[in-house]
Amino acid sequence: MKPLTLLAATATALGLAGAAPAADVTLTVHHFLGPKSPAHTRLIEPWAERVEAQSGGRIAVEIFPSMAMGGKPPELYRQVRDGFADIVWTLPGYTPNVFPRSEVFELPTVHLGSATATNLAIQDVWEMIAPDFADVHPLLVHVHAGNALHLRTQKVGGVADVKGLKLRTPSRTGAWMIEAWGAEPVGMPVPALPQALSKGTVDGALVPFEIFPPLKLHEITAYSVEGADGSRFGAAVFLLAMNKERYESLPDDLKAVIDANSNAAIAAEMGAVWDAVEAPGKAMQRDSGGEIVELDPAAKAEFDALGAEIVARWIAETADKGFDGQALVEAARAAVAARSE
Repeated sequence: MKPLTLLAATATALGLAGAAPAADVTLTVHHFLGPKSPAHTRLIEPWAERVEAQSGGRIAVEIFPSMAMGGKPPELYRQVRDGFADIVWTLPGYTPNVFPRSEVFELPTVHLGSATATNLAIQDVWEMIAPDFADVHPLLVHVHAGNALHLRTQKVGGVADVKGLKLRTPSRTGAWMIEAWGAEPVGMPVPALPQALSKGTVDGALVPFEIFPPLKLHEITAYSVEGADGSRFGAAVFLLAMNKERYESLPDDLKAVIDANSNAAIAAEMGAVWDAVEAPGKAMQRDSGGEIVELDPAAKAEFDALGAEIVARWIAETADKGFDGQALVEAARAAVAARSE
């Protein structure tokens, strides 16, 4: 929670008499990671500070990390949709089948390893995925740098090495991919991962390096696996969203402040943040004695061939969901490629 708004802090620093004027609007932000996570310190807190400052103190933002408002991570979407929280940051993958279109950016071989490129690609094809968010007011749909494979004890040099392992999956399409590898997918919110790894409930996990610092995964994994040039095994899509009625209730000038800090206005910046926060996690893995394995082209091609099968499965499934999955995959890939140049 933020006990002091930016405006109030400024007034205190200048020695002004009296407290800062009370805000016209106080917005609550709820999310599932801790207050030291990059999501909290690099996205949510800076976003809140800018909104407060640009509104002249008329908007105050209170942040509740670590599910401090109650409930479990998979409930966050319903909390913002129903108005329990004004704003949430969550994973659409926690609520399967609610966001069928934006799921395209989770697929292996669609995201190429740059959060910046894929964030901009999301904006480029926005009209094709917008129906997923009809029940909320989206502030940002974004990805991280992509899922690397992190393992407790098993060194992986190819698909054959993961057969039979239990691997944490970030999404249902991630589960499909793990099954295609001959491994067993285990679903769980990411805060539960350290305990699951420590107890051996899972042998490894698909997550980005950015969560190593807050979850101390370098202490419980010996190997991390990615492709050449940082290519990954799909990605996770994240959603920063506001309750629709709460947004509509704001006066136009305050809506404009929110709009100036939403979607296309911040997509590239947040992509750069998620690309940059991989480096500290990689350093922690190396410094702890862990090894980062870069797959050779032939081994990565094996994984990518199985990933292409997952894409085909996803396209076939969309036939009953009211949109053209093939067209969306082609548009997403073209947008990612164009933004990667």
